[in-house]
Amino acid sequence: MAGVITEAVGGASLLLKGLRFLTRRPRLFWLGAVPPLIMSVLFAVLLVLLLTRLPDIGGALTPFADGWGAAARSTVETLAALGVLGATLLVMIISFSTLTMAFGAPVYDKISEAVDSELSGALPDPGESWRSSLPRALRQSVALIAISVLAAAPLFLAQFIPVVGQTVIPVVSACFGGWMLCFELIGPSFERRGFPMLAQRRAAMQRRRWRVLGFSVPCFLLLAIPFVAVVVFPVATAGGVFLTRELLTSPEQAGSGLSPSTS
Repeated sequence: MAGVITEAVGGASLLLKGLRFLTRRPRLFWLGAVPPLIMSVLFAVLLVLLLTRLPDIGGALTPFADGWGAAARSTVETLAALGVLGATLLVMIISFSTLTMAFGAPVYDKISEAVDSELSGALPDPGESWRSSLPRALRQSVALIAISVLAAAPLFLAQFIPVVGQTVIPVVSACFGGWMLCFELIGPSFERRGFPMLAQRRAAMQRRRWRVLGFSVPCFLLLAIPFVAVVVFPVATAGGVFLTRELLTSPEQAGSGLSPSTS
């Protein structure tokens, strides 16, 4: 247990390292804040529209409760509405991070490269052109969003389990959301090291899952707060490079057989 806590706290500290790094580079920080600001406005409008319709959605999803007493019907409708909100936020945050990373790719590449350059000098060019990497990036983004949508359905239904749905499921949702978010945050630095595939990221993440969750779950929760993402996203991008360096220089990685690939 002590090892788990140490790993999780160490992961969270990487977010602070990213913050310290960017406070010394205000121009880079503000450039990194522009894409999430634009996306935050768009997603905030969608969230407001959802919130205004949430009571109606809760009622539409629970027609079986129409003949129940007022208190019981209200409780079930509220649980359904909260489940819809939670599932939607899960998908929205993953979609938000995917779209923001794609929209601000040149900026986030600069942030990622700046961290690597300060710590160990510039990395060699992996030799892959933008045209060849773009289709793969789009496929990966669609895959991550699709997985999030598929996971949102059972998580929504689990909200109706008494006690568990109101205690365990929110924690599971945050962990799952953080895990999926991490794929995006470490993507640029993994690709620059010659590891472009999602399977390669997953393999590295699984070997130090508590480190990954300690970093990514706070990022996920912060991104759920409207417009906080403007600050968090560039910081999390820098923190993702620190995490990448740990994942790919650990003793576990050295004996894993993980080798660079551009396939």
